[in-house]
Amino acid sequence: MKNKIKQLREKRLAKKQQKAEEADRLPRITNETVATHREEVLSGARKYIYPLQHSKHKVVTITTALFITAVLAFTTYCVVALYKVQSTSTFVYRVTQVLPFPIAREGSRFIAYENYLFELRHYMHYYENEQKLSFKTESGKQQLDSYKKRALDKVDADARIKQIAKEKFISVSDAEVDDQIALSRAQNRLGGSSRVFEDVIREYYGWSLNDFRRSLKSQLLEEKVNAALDTDAKDKVALATTAIKSGTPFADVAKQYSEDDATKATGGELGVIDASNTAASPQTIDALFKLKAGESSEPIIISYDSGYAFEIIKNIDGGSEKAKAAHIIIRLKDIATYLNDQKEKQPTRRYIKLP
Repeated sequence: MKNKIKQLREKRLAKKQQKAEEADRLPRITNETVATHREEVLSGARKYIYPLQHSKHKVVTITTALFITAVLAFTTYCVVALYKVQSTSTFVYRVTQVLPFPIAREGSRFIAYENYLFELRHYMHYYENEQKLSFKTESGKQQLDSYKKRALDKVDADARIKQIAKEKFISVSDAEVDDQIALSRAQNRLGGSSRVFEDVIREYYGWSLNDFRRSLKSQLLEEKVNAALDTDAKDKVALATTAIKSGTPFADVAKQYSEDDATKATGGELGVIDASNTAASPQTIDALFKLKAGESSEPIIISYDSGYAFEIIKNIDGGSEKAKAAHIIIRLKDIATYLNDQKEKQPTRRYIKLP
């Protein structure tokens, strides 16, 4: 019995010693062991981190190189398309609306290529779609060359007109453009509705409403500058206006001052004009039917024989729909007369060569 008890004690003691030895073999969690373990983990990860950092650097380098290559290729394509091929495609036109490629230079001022394409493309659209003219034929190519010269001359003139307007503090407001559009619509010259009008200018010229407003604003600015430059015409119209206001018969003033050879001899008489007459300018119709019988208008500026003129209109007899009228025309000198002097002093350097 004693031997069995002794054996049991020895077994328990052996188990305790075994457990103690196993506990001694287990790692102890201390600050030092945690730090050591962390360093082992990081050391194992570094062999993956360093290649990854190298890969990121390589990706950035390759991406930058591809971007620069793409920009250079795109720029080269645009330069060739604009200055060598002289493309008029929609894509190239959109590019010039975003990037300010120049087509010419006047002194320190550049003329945007977009201005040239804006003018040329509406010519092309009209003749291709409405006149069914093919620019691939020999005659079509010759006509296109003529339009190119016309468009380039126009943007050159427009740039100089803008500069003169800036120097003389002449401007055209959005309200003036709106008034001109409203005037033409009231006389049913631009269609019966805004939608019809927009459809017409899109069909005929490939223009949006904003494009039309841009063109009209340029025209109104040219009128104002032309009138400001022609001091002889201003003096002459002032004399005619003073004579009318002083009581001199309108017919006598017309015979003395008017430059309309077709009506001057008859005292400026135009006959009966209908309010819906589209042969007369919108400004003429508007001024005429605001007058009472026997009244004369203040001078207005109208488009006249591919140029501009001062006009004084008289309502001899008539109502709101028809009126017997007379007018006095005093022509403005062609604005090119003034611009040519500028060109001699400061020639335009053009970046494209036309046939």
